[in-house]
Amino acid sequence: MRREFSAGGVVVRRMRGRWFAAIVRPRREQHRPQAWALPKGLIDPGERGPETAVREVFEETGVRAAIDRKLGDVRYVYTWDGERIFKVVSFFLLRAKGGRIGVLPPGMEIEVAEARWVPLDDAPSILSYGGEKQMARKALEVLAEGSS
Repeated sequence: MRREFSAGGVVVRRMRGRWFAAIVRPRREQHRPQAWALPKGLIDPGERGPETAVREVFEETGVRAAIDRKLGDVRYVYTWDGERIFKVVSFFLLRAKGGRIGVLPPGMEIEVAEARWVPLDDAPSILSYGGEKQMARKALEVLAEGSS
């Protein structure tokens, strides 16, 4: 079974006294259902997970961010062109440092239809994938502890 390794992030910022997270709606074929996801992507050769998370967050949201800490890994198996693939996605908590949500680098609009800020406490109910819902809940726990 082929293996893939990706990294992504729960990128947060404080607005109006609440934590908000950046989420994305990947561009999909018309027949596939709309989904909301955390920004993430394949780890490039020579890159480490945290570097990938920072790069992918910027490419998919337009937000520049810095790593706070690792939140955890999501593991799953999927099928692509008849081949089963075991995938591990490492997720990190990131703090927004600049940029503008939805203002994507040239060419990224082919991957991302929309990027937006949502209240972090609403993110688990908005995100489409179980593992990503879990990472949003973990980010909430970490931020509530006040130890970050």
